[in-house]
This record gives sequence, C-alpha cells and structure tokens, in this order.
Amino acid sequence: MPSVELNGPAVERQDDVLTPAALDFVAALHRRFAGRRDELLAARAERREQVRRTGRLDFDPETKAVRDGEWTVAPAPPDLLDRRVEITGPTERKMAINALNSGARVWLADLEDANTPHWANVVAGQVNLRDAVRGTLEHESPDGKQYRLREDGELATIVMRPRGWHLDERHLLVDGEPAVAGLVDFGLYFFHNARELLDRNSGPYFYLPKMESYLEARLWNDVFTAAQQDLGIPHGSIRATVLIETIPAAFAMDEILYELREHASGLNAGRWDYLFSVIKYFRDAGAAFVLPDRAAVTMTAPFMRAYTELLVSTCHRRGAFAMGGMAAFIPSRRDPEVNEQAFAKVRQDKEREANDGFDGSWVAHPDLVPVCREVFDSVLGDRPNQVDRLRTDVTVTADDLLNVAATDGEVTEEGVRSNISVALQYLAAWLGGNGAAAINNLMEDAATAEIARAQIWQWCRNDVHADGVAVTTDYVRGVLDEELERIRAAYGDAYDEQRFAQAREVFERVALADDFADFLTIPAYDLID
Repeated sequence: MPSVELNGPAVERQDDVLTPAALDFVAALHRRFAGRRDELLAARAERREQVRRTGRLDFDPETKAVRDGEWTVAPAPPDLLDRRVEITGPTERKMAINALNSGARVWLADLEDANTPHWANVVAGQVNLRDAVRGTLEHESPDGKQYRLREDGELATIVMRPRGWHLDERHLLVDGEPAVAGLVDFGLYFFHNARELLDRNSGPYFYLPKMESYLEARLWNDVFTAAQQDLGIPHGSIRATVLIETIPAAFAMDEILYELREHASGLNAGRWDYLFSVIKYFRDAGAAFVLPDRAAVTMTAPFMRAYTELLVSTCHRRGAFAMGGMAAFIPSRRDPEVNEQAFAKVRQDKEREANDGFDGSWVAHPDLVPVCREVFDSVLGDRPNQVDRLRTDVTVTADDLLNVAATDGEVTEEGVRSNISVALQYLAAWLGGNGAAAINNLMEDAATAEIARAQIWQWCRNDVHADGVAVTTDYVRGVLDEELERIRAAYGDAYDEQRFAQAREVFERVALADDFADFLTIPAYDLID
C-alpha cells in the first residue's frame, strides 16, 4: 500500500509543516518525478565517462538552434527587479532574522550548502521559513536578547535554495524509499507558502543548485508546472535563478534558461563549486587541468573570466539577471587592520562584477551589505539593474572555458595545509549540524570543503610538488596529523575528539581514496542523525 513514513527524531513545531496534506503533496511529486531524476543522475555518470575518454567538453550541436534563436525569459516580478545585493545564509532562526533585516534586496534562504541535512535542520528550516513569510519570525538568545523582524523598512525578498538532485532525504520515505531531497525542500516550502507569498505581493522564488544539463532544468520546470497546477497557483508564479556552478552547465547556459523560460529569473556564478566541478570532470586529464593553490585562483584567471563573461552576455541577451559570486569575509570585532584589507578586496571584487555587467552580487555577512550596495549604486544609479546592457563584445569558445593551464600560481605547502585545515574544521562543524562555519574570518560552506579536498586528490595523482616536496598520500597524512594538533591547540576545551576523528575519516575517504567521491556530503550524511 502506498505510504509516507517519517523516521527522523522529533523536532519542535514539526506539526506546523509536516502536515498530512503537505506530506501527500511531497509524495506525489516524488512518485511522479523521482524516476526521471534517477535517469538524469545516470546520464551525469555517462557524460563524465565520455569526458574521461576524450578530455573534452563542448557546446551541444543538437541545441544550436536554441543558442542561436531569439527568445527571452519571462519578465521579472516587481520584488525581483532590483537584486543589487543578496545575502546568503542558512535558515537558522537568528541568522534568518539578521539576513532579512540586513538591508540586502534578497535573502538566499539556504537549505543546501550552508545547511546540513540533520533532520532537525531540515524541519526547523521549513518552520522558520513559514514564520518569515508571514512576518512572525522572532528569536530569543540564551542571554535574553530579542531578535525580531524590522518594522521600519523593507525586508529582503526570500529566494529559497533546495538541495541538489543528487541527494536523497532518508528521514522521509515514500513507498519505502528515501524521497528526493530537493523535492522535499521545494514541496514543503511551496505547499505552505506559495499562496501566502502571492497574497503578500511576492511569490515562490528559488535558487537551483548543482545542475549539469538542460534536461535537469527541464525536470525542474516540469516540477514547477505540476506543483502550480496541483495547488491552483497561477502558472508562471514561480521564479528560479540557476547557479552555474558545474563545468557542464557552463556549456548549456542558454539551454538551461530556455527550459525554464516561463519560470526563469537569472543565472548565478557559483565560484568554489565551479572550480570543484572543473577538477571533478577533468581529474584524469593530466597536468593541463591541475590548479594551483585555491587562494591563487582568482576571478581574473582566463578560464574564470570566460565563464563570468559568458554568463553575463547570455543572461542579458535573454532578459535574465546575472548574479555575481560570494564575498565570504566576516568582519573582525578586534582587528581593524584585517577588516580594512578585506573590505578593500571585497570592494575590488564587486567593482569588477558591476563593471562587467552583473546586476547584483552575494555577501555572507550583514556588514558587507553597504559595501556591495555602494559599488552597485555607483554603476546602476537609479536603475534597478543593467539587464539592458548587452555584452555584444563577448565571444567565448569551448577552449576559453577549458583554458585552465593559463592560470597563474603554484602549489605550496601553505596551500596544502590550508586545504587540509579548512576542510577538517568545516567537516567537524558540518557533522555537528552547522553548515555555515566561520573559519579564519570567512563564512565557509560545503563548496569550500569540496574544492579543498578535490585539490588534494588531484595533487596526489599528478606528480605535484609543494615547495619542492612531492604531494603524496603519505605526505598528506603527515600534514593531517600536524594540522589536527594545531587545531586541537587552537580550539582548546572546544575541541571535540570524536567529531574531528569523524572529520578526518570523511576527509581521507574523499581526498585520498582511489575512487573520487562525487560529493563529500554523501558519505558524511551516513554519520549524522
């Protein structure tokens, strides 16, 4: 007999969102679309195998008519016309209030990389979003401090990011099998909030992560169409912004927008995940695809410039928004000199984006909102965006997107140590339920750990030397020992022996094993509730 089963631990106020009707809605989406999701994941593996054989990606000749055609996406709703500053963060209650109050135009409410799939986070996130949509979100800290949504100004527009197609939700079973995690996140949010958002002159808006093909965008579009029809929500109410954070998606920007054109809002340049994807896809393609220290891979590297310029030109040709990358700096309350240097770098980065034609950009901390806003104000003036700025000067070829070899920089011992230390600290935080971890004055999410461990894997297999020393698995294990001791000393009483042992276990599995794990969150998921 068809069934929906919950097997996660009890979560406060879960009955507000895990209602029978909402679960039936999620189950219906799963039954209708999970099979296609599975087929598309198999297609990912086939395409990666093709890249392994050929060492090449290219624009699809079968979709040339879409790339050459004249078409545009649906017009943006009023509260998505101006996206000059977007703040990202998990749906934890206090952080959600601070994000909504920050003065940013948009809050990316993250159920994906800045979150963890602990069942308490999955459910509490939906509860907090439900309250945020209705303007009732509030929080009291342990020291009695009160947090409430501001009444003296506009709150940020909510754009929710569900988990990617590759993940399942083992705490919610449909007919005995784990539900597709992205459909759980989307379905619960849409069921409880779509009508309420429309009544409040907004709408159900989404960021879509980790896609690798236009067929995956087509699947999301079909999910949107079915969900709107099933709940009697007007067709086209949904708006989706797609993160171009995989190298195959960079070759299908037009096609992705075309598939979602009745629901599309724009594309975003997801930097760290994009670099991670480059390594993942070309991990066995030799020295030409070996990247230097991740700190040396800036947005001015030729292959990254090609990626962002193609994104802006594609978006504006199609009437869609081009959204810039993350400024992850967390201001220090004790070191003004660190802040001064970091703010200068953030400003320089945002100036490059605004001058290149981006319509807005991301920040991770409320204190960066004024910096980003000032830069985009200086370029946009009274205009809400610069979608009308067509980048007809841009011509990007497949060779440009794949020109990793032209990236300046070296692999250094400091780079190896930084990757190992940051990945271990992030994994320990992730296993403890925190997907947005403050490390070295940066707000890190899963993408940071992915690029860090992927670089270690790549360096170990490509005869790479760090300051003259061969980067081997034995060398990395030695550095692991040393970095764990440094972390232990730095954390003091806060050091969790068991959690860091688990973090090391996951890191070695995804950075040193012969096979390359597609996502570190999959083996890590086995260690949490």
